[in-house]
Amino acid sequence: MTVVVIPWRPQPSRLAALEAVTAWYRENLPGCDIRLVDCTDDLFNLSQARNLGVASVDDPDEVVVIGDADTIPQRDSLRAAVTAAATSGRVHLPYDEYRWLGARGTAQFFAGAPLDECEFELVRGACSGVYVTTPRTWAAHGGQDERFRGWGFEDAAWYLAHETLLGEPPRREPGLVFALHHVAQPREGEQYDANAALMERYRAAAGDPSAMRELSASNAR
Repeated sequence: MTVVVIPWRPQPSRLAALEAVTAWYRENLPGCDIRLVDCTDDLFNLSQARNLGVASVDDPDEVVVIGDADTIPQRDSLRAAVTAAATSGRVHLPYDEYRWLGARGTAQFFAGAPLDECEFELVRGACSGVYVTTPRTWAAHGGQDERFRGWGFEDAAWYLAHETLLGEPPRREPGLVFALHHVAQPREGEQYDANAALMERYRAAAGDPSAMRELSASNAR
């Protein structure tokens, strides 16, 4: 049985997206175990919620889909990633094109339009939204750094850690993901600046397994 971990702290503007996302998983990944996971931090900590969700899975070789509460993949791409992640020892991204639907595209979707026919903005270089992994693979490169609090940079830092410690970037499956619109969270202020500074440390450690292991091992506040 595939576990679907969805980091979640209730926000009114995100409820409709969450309902659409969970309905999609129930229909397209029958029998999956959907787990909504909040963090223990007072400030929402996406990295911690993802790590806690993976840690809640007892079997280290169980396939886990880590999906944002506003992001929907395509069925065949997700199933291909689930199959591959079971044995590859790498995290798989079930897409090679990330579409942010925005307010107009999201309204079209909720009005009944197919996702791949909705207006969108292409997000180049995206490495977030939906991951497919196992607890063993997640632990092998340290998961995501919980010092990234609030919003910003945790995905890019994780990507560099995976590439450096596992010898290659996360593997992508051909396909699309669709991010639904909601009220954006602020990406500024003291915590955002701290996240940006930590991201610079990840850039400096990229390509150096020893430095990256040391940086990942210090993932504690």
